[in-house]
Amino acid sequence: MKEFVESLPDGWTIYLWMIFAAGILIAAGFMLRWAAKNAQFDEDIKYTVFNEDDKDKMDPEEYKKSREVIAHQTQLRNEYLEKKAETHAAKHAGR
Repeated sequence: MKEFVESLPDGWTIYLWMIFAAGILIAAGFMLRWAAKNAQFDEDIKYTVFNEDDKDKMDPEEYKKSREVIAHQTQLRNEYLEKKAETHAAKHAGR
């Protein structure tokens, strides 16, 4: 293998680097697409770390927003769990 690599003409490594770079860019594109489709760029997600004990530390508007975000996230989670349970039941019904 070493002899094969040494027998290649000068400047061949740049093409190898270009292929790797293209692969990285394509992978990054797929990851960004997945993130956009799965709400990974939601700025309101930061409110999910707060709980009732943080009420006195927050502005009333922020606290209200945090409660709305938590309620919405809980709803999304329940919908996901219901869909997962249906899928699981359908998968095991055929056994």
